[in-house]
Amino acid sequence: MEQFFIENGDFILKLTVAVLLGMFIGAERLFVHKEAGMKTHALVSMGAAIFIIISETMAEKYINLSGFNPIMMASNIIVGIGFLGAGIIMFRDSHLLGLTTAGGLWVTSGIGMAAGFGLFNLAIISTILVLFIFIVMNIFEKPIRKISEENFLIKEEAK
Repeated sequence: MEQFFIENGDFILKLTVAVLLGMFIGAERLFVHKEAGMKTHALVSMGAAIFIIISETMAEKYINLSGFNPIMMASNIIVGIGFLGAGIIMFRDSHLLGLTTAGGLWVTSGIGMAAGFGLFNLAIISTILVLFIFIVMNIFEKPIRKISEENFLIKEEAK
């Protein structure tokens, strides 16, 4: 069993970092009662890391094979997460819902990709910035939303 951890230590580290950073972002989303929480963000981040690890492994294995481009897998992660995000976005009663959740999942996949490539500093800095956006920007948005809603109601009453 010890041999397993020695041989796979790099994979375990990359996947663990991806999961933990995804969980941090998901915890904030859960705290503010959003659709995608800890499990979703952790899975998206880990999934992206898995595909990057596969991409790197295949690049080493097939380095001399012409026409093989392992970066294609990374680019397809972006497309796939975009598709997932599109399914989250809804338009209801002239309000757009789920856009921040979709953006959060998209950037979380990027964090997972960074962890998968072993770019831990990039993954950690990105996670801190995402949490800054979600937490600090939410504080600034609340009074702006209140003013906006009040102005909307005044315009509706004038009609």
